[in-house]
Amino acid sequence: MSHHLIPRGVRRGGGRRALAVTTAGALALTAGALGAGSAAAADAPEQVTNGGFDDGLTGWNAYPAASVVDGRGCIDVPAGSGPYSAAITQLVPLLAGETYALSVDMLTEPATEANVRVVVQAGPDRNYEQFLPAQKAPLTPQEQTFRWTFTPSVDYPNAELAFQQDISNAGAYRLCVDDVSLTGGAEPGEYVPDTGPRVRVNQVGYLTEGPKKATVVTDATTARPWQLRQDGTVVARGRTVPAGFDPSAGVDVHTVDFSRVRATGEGFTLVADGETSYPFAIGDDIYDELRVDALTFFYTNRSGIEILDPIASGYGRAAGHVGVAPNQGDTAVPCQDLADDSQLLFDEPWTCEGTRDVTGGWYDAGDHGKYMVPAGIALATMLSQHERTLHADVVTDGALGDSTLRVPETGNGVPDILDEARWKLEWMLKMQVPEGQQYAGMANHKVADVDWTGLPLDPAADPQRRVLYRPSTTGTLNLAATAAQGARLWAPYDEAFAAELLEASRTAYAAAKATPDLLVPAPDAALDPNPGSGPYDDPDPSDEFYWAAAELFITTGEQQFQRDLVASPHHTGDVFTADGYDWGNVAPLGRMDLATVPNDLRDRNRVRLSVVKAAEQYLADAASQPFGHPYAPPEGDYVWGSNSQVLNNMIVLATAYDIRGQQKYADAVVEGMDYLLGRNALNNSYVTGYGTVFSENQHSRLYANQVDPSLPNPPDGTIAGGGNSTTAQTGDPVSTPLFSDGCAAQTCYVDDIGSWSTNELTINWQAPTAWVASFLADLGDGTPTR
Repeated sequence: MSHHLIPRGVRRGGGRRALAVTTAGALALTAGALGAGSAAAADAPEQVTNGGFDDGLTGWNAYPAASVVDGRGCIDVPAGSGPYSAAITQLVPLLAGETYALSVDMLTEPATEANVRVVVQAGPDRNYEQFLPAQKAPLTPQEQTFRWTFTPSVDYPNAELAFQQDISNAGAYRLCVDDVSLTGGAEPGEYVPDTGPRVRVNQVGYLTEGPKKATVVTDATTARPWQLRQDGTVVARGRTVPAGFDPSAGVDVHTVDFSRVRATGEGFTLVADGETSYPFAIGDDIYDELRVDALTFFYTNRSGIEILDPIASGYGRAAGHVGVAPNQGDTAVPCQDLADDSQLLFDEPWTCEGTRDVTGGWYDAGDHGKYMVPAGIALATMLSQHERTLHADVVTDGALGDSTLRVPETGNGVPDILDEARWKLEWMLKMQVPEGQQYAGMANHKVADVDWTGLPLDPAADPQRRVLYRPSTTGTLNLAATAAQGARLWAPYDEAFAAELLEASRTAYAAAKATPDLLVPAPDAALDPNPGSGPYDDPDPSDEFYWAAAELFITTGEQQFQRDLVASPHHTGDVFTADGYDWGNVAPLGRMDLATVPNDLRDRNRVRLSVVKAAEQYLADAASQPFGHPYAPPEGDYVWGSNSQVLNNMIVLATAYDIRGQQKYADAVVEGMDYLLGRNALNNSYVTGYGTVFSENQHSRLYANQVDPSLPNPPDGTIAGGGNSTTAQTGDPVSTPLFSDGCAAQTCYVDDIGSWSTNELTINWQAPTAWVASFLADLGDGTPTR
């Protein structure tokens, strides 16, 4: 599926998120008189990006209801909002001993007494006494200019400049700021990431009998000697192979192949061109822990249940969105209000009567929304991870059985992975419109906050009103497909639940066929139709119809579903694109299940060959990449959440291995994981807790340690989104300024909690991480065992 240019404030794989940093540090500040004050020297460098809002909200985090009005950055603050629940913020660098001059034009409509404060804050704790002394004054619809000067006592590379709600407000108001300027300190330099040693390896390790390759960043034009050392002792030698310039990384590189090495243990390093890699291991159990850790994320991301610290140490919290104040959901959630501005994008305004209980499920990403479309592909991938253990030849018996994962249901006689999947399946069933209502049998597209919240924010503390969005054909077909798959997998363990799933699937499929074009409107740059949540718009549901028909046919064997899937253009079309499949392109899910799960499809051999053909193309793509990953998108542009595309291509390769048993497909999966675990342009492992240098500040309200050290980082095994070639056009407050002059695709990434376009976490990126980790763990030492 093509990826559209996303207007500011709208997301595909990630989304606009407000960053409400609440930590403080020691700043010595002097307030100037309102409307006057000390001015910085004329040549003092400017630290604020887009202070005049000429480029929309680029560079700013603003919430709730952010917009640019008459050239000013504005937020609309509802009545009854609590302290710090509304703000316009930006991260700025500060140097100790430098004097800074801050100036801003502000107004509110209507006038406010003391609701707004200006603050510069940073540091490792929440010492509010060390904030800029309260800079508050009555604001009116008449714009006023304010100026202050201050001198930090220590360096702050990411201090927060904030114009924020200070006390609860009785009435609604609009806050607008303009011509924001912070001058002083050093001239902002060009962003240069710290990429460590130029020798790039899988920082976790390599399988004993598997491929072992690395990449060396070097300008050398001829082969260079390399050494593999273990605890300082040389165990292998060779010479690099020049690979030339890699446009995806923006550097010249050589490759290293030390696959012949069979030594095992810890403490290996690779030395080449005067550089020494980060350490790594060689062994047979490299991926065993990741198989479990990658699935733990789903438990800690559950909604509607208390997360128990004894199960997931460090992640215990109260149940979120169970109707306990300040939550306003999810036990009795109304539908969209007919007066909601987002209704303007629908052909016909829509609402429904009464409320629905939609508790449960998983929080989708960095926000608290729950969406049918990403839920579908995430759940299908998880179910397929289990289903593979039933039909593939190379699996580890019992590795995903009962009492193998960190879930509260463990020990109930059901595979833990199915228990985790059930938590989401039951939520999806609740999203199905009941009989007697408009669009009965279809599924509401999502349940979410009515507006963006700041971070950090514990789900149990979310004060936003929750609403159900209009049903969609795509959301309904995601229910039909996953419920059908779930029905056949749950049948051996709970016949009643399996029957309920199959009935819901049949109903959803019939409802979607009756209303095949109830689509989510495409985002409008002038009107954000999804304040507080992502749109997940998709103009073509034909791939969802194919996928749902395939799953229903596999489960039931009924000819009506075979007729439907065979008639689909996706049945014989090329559904495996260079970009990889995603939530907007789900036909490969149906194609791979038809190829690997026993069924009586009359042209099943052709389907199996089509998967192998796709894998051959991904093999060629991997061979063309000096970093070894199976991803060569059109024009070299990495999409939002590119790491998930890499992973999904790896699933296609692994499926070809299950079909044909040829080692080349398994080896390509191994090398793809090398890229994700450190063999990349940034020398960064994108999996939290794995490797020497790894992503740990993914954009999340839950796992917000970067802004509140009392909170955890994401759980070990959590994947980050990865390089995004379009990040400079997204309005991402962190990455847009950093990459405004462009970036090589792999390097368009920053491990910062504010960078939602490169560093978010999502269930639909996490699920393929777990699937691939399980496949690799099944390989053991890397030797085929067929």
